[in-house]
Amino acid sequence: MKRLLKWSLLLLVGLIIIALIAVSVYVYGKRVQRSGVGELSGLSAKVTVQYDERGVPHIEAKNEADLYRALGYVHAQDRLFQMEMARRLARGELAEILGPKLVDTDRLFRTLGIRKHAADYAAKLDQNSAPVKALNAYLDGINQFQSGHAAPLEFDLLGIPKRPFTAEDTIAVSGYMAYSFAAAFRTEPVLTQVRDQLGQDYLRIFDLSWYPQGVIKSGPKLSQSDWDGLQRIATTSQQALEEFGLPQLEGSNAWVVAGSKTVSGKPLLAGDPHIAYSVPAVWYEAHLKMPGFELYGHHQVLNPFALLGHNSQFGWTLTMFQNDDLDLIAEKVNPKNANQVWIKGQWVDMQNREEIIKVKGSDPVRLQLRSSPHGPIITDAFRDNFRNNPVAMWWAFLETENPVLDAFYELNRAGTQPMASKAVSKIHAPGLNVLWANTSGDIAWWAAAKLVRRPAEVNPGFILDGSTAEADKPGYYDFADNPHEINPERGFIVSANQQPLPSVNFAIPGYYNLPERARRLEYLLAKPGIKWDTKNSQALQLDTRTDYGPQLLKNLLPVLHRQVTDAEGRRLLDQLEKWDGSYQINSVAPVIFSQLLYQVSFAAMADELGEVQFKNLLRTRALDMALPRLLADEHSPWWDNRKTPTVESRDDIIRLAWRDSIIHLQNTFGADSKQWTWGRAHTLTHKHPLSQQKPLDKLFNVGPFAAPGGREVPNNLSGPIGPAPWEVTYGPSTRRLIDFADASKSLGINPVGQSGVWFDAHYNDQAAGFVAGNYVQQYLDTKDVSAHARSVLVLRKK
Repeated sequence: MKRLLKWSLLLLVGLIIIALIAVSVYVYGKRVQRSGVGELSGLSAKVTVQYDERGVPHIEAKNEADLYRALGYVHAQDRLFQMEMARRLARGELAEILGPKLVDTDRLFRTLGIRKHAADYAAKLDQNSAPVKALNAYLDGINQFQSGHAAPLEFDLLGIPKRPFTAEDTIAVSGYMAYSFAAAFRTEPVLTQVRDQLGQDYLRIFDLSWYPQGVIKSGPKLSQSDWDGLQRIATTSQQALEEFGLPQLEGSNAWVVAGSKTVSGKPLLAGDPHIAYSVPAVWYEAHLKMPGFELYGHHQVLNPFALLGHNSQFGWTLTMFQNDDLDLIAEKVNPKNANQVWIKGQWVDMQNREEIIKVKGSDPVRLQLRSSPHGPIITDAFRDNFRNNPVAMWWAFLETENPVLDAFYELNRAGTQPMASKAVSKIHAPGLNVLWANTSGDIAWWAAAKLVRRPAEVNPGFILDGSTAEADKPGYYDFADNPHEINPERGFIVSANQQPLPSVNFAIPGYYNLPERARRLEYLLAKPGIKWDTKNSQALQLDTRTDYGPQLLKNLLPVLHRQVTDAEGRRLLDQLEKWDGSYQINSVAPVIFSQLLYQVSFAAMADELGEVQFKNLLRTRALDMALPRLLADEHSPWWDNRKTPTVESRDDIIRLAWRDSIIHLQNTFGADSKQWTWGRAHTLTHKHPLSQQKPLDKLFNVGPFAAPGGREVPNNLSGPIGPAPWEVTYGPSTRRLIDFADASKSLGINPVGQSGVWFDAHYNDQAAGFVAGNYVQQYLDTKDVSAHARSVLVLRKK
């Protein structure tokens, strides 16, 4: 018996060893090749790729086609699964690999028309233009890697078939990126429902100041089923953006300082675009070099041209413009012909098409889609909800020429201010702020977008009436009239998603962020006697303070001081009284404030809006703008709880919110309030798309990390208003600092790592340093690149 047991144990150990070897061999077969020789068809000469200690490729080629073909190849090595997921989400093809639970997401993205637009756009591309030739070489590099190498681990787990990447995929993904910012889906249904179901007294707290005379006239009447359908669209949209580890544009900080205010006497550029966190991170860093061209760039999937970049002569960064470039339009349907809508005094036929959604493990779903002259009928995604008013979507991304490939190809080469201006004029949608500088001493900012003209006194913050002229689009403004600045006398320019100063001719509707971040940055940059360099600029990017919290507390604390009498409560109020608005890891005050902010919002507004609509409002910038007005207005109708027979006052609701905040924090973090620290309550986890399936989250996710910063502070590690604990969902997607006295010493950081390949050395090697506020050098100089090369890959013609 003992002998049998011994042999059984030996057999078990042997099987385990064999299994471990098999797993090791399997994982090793998925590795990224960063050394040796690789073969690539289509090359005209050898391409050298030096990888530094972070896994950043420094690519040197003899010509442009070779350069971009090599970029596609190395980009695919690290990010092929990210590329696949991005195109599937944009094209509405997730259910094919993830099953029926993704049908609603696919329905929504098919209805948006991105897939059809991408096909139409790609068919019109000039194949002889330099940007398209570069794109085709890049895509060829991706496809050659995919066809000649083992599929990523995720492909095997999900059974994803390999198929070539195309220009249609690139355009579709750019559409997804534009859509990810489209706040109209979350905001306009809420504001319209407030106006039509609650009345204009409830609208007073929302900021409508950028519209002509704050117009809030009534619009088309929607039924409850219509509202339910719009809420379903908003909820599905948000879930799709949050759950699949793909970039969602949220905001950004950027500033550029003239040489008159820097230590070096040359311009300094700083930027940290705010994008949703994921594994892998959104940006892929690559240093490209060939005769006559060099750029250290940050690339997004399926795009060969850097969206952020610099070289020794110039550089630029981006923030979201946040102009309103999407209108929701309720159509009036012919009661005798459901395929006709009333447009400009006559019944007009809608266009129809059918799309088929493949579903893993289930039958295909046939989707009947329509378009009116205003745009796609987005409510066809869930047509069963809409019995009265189909809602169309007018979207600048679909309606403008938007030569975005040309724009960024040229911007990657724009060494002078006129060249940069010409390039950014070709960015039509989504709207972007481009901040730019060069070694000659020029600094500049352009609000880049094709801004649409709307009829006078039309408020696009609400759902428009398609049967009237208010949904018309008479044309576009000239790019020269867009907000912009060139070499301002004050010596710096700040862009932090604030509402830009209007041009002399028109105001620009938009979903702008609170002005506090911009004010904080402008205040610090304008301080007399300070000269800026990359060292003190780090402190500026990592700053965790604004005045927003203390401003709100001016209206909250007097009420609470009258009501809170227990010793512990008074001690907590004293911490809020002394709080300077900064979100430090060891601080307790931001925990109390953030929970109280949510409870006040919930107690005041959830009874009127309902659970689903209230959750949608929490994810909008409209609420951030509304809360200061609400707290300052003790007579606002929002204070009354409609579910009780009594009429509540502001003091009643604030008292209730305080009580519920303390109870929630005690239940969540324990009775000892000294343990309610921000670092314990506020954490960052970089989530992989497969983490939705437990226990894969333990394998693929990176984190959690205790995170400083918070909502609307420069170090904008943030998420929506909600109850504790708070998961950081978005924030700086990189931090870049470039002093043009010596751009080869530029600093940056990746939030996670360069590679999306599980078990790769660069899968998560920057995550801890990022959250701690560390920076690393971005090598540009030839000597630095060679000194820091950890491996060399030579690509040669097959």
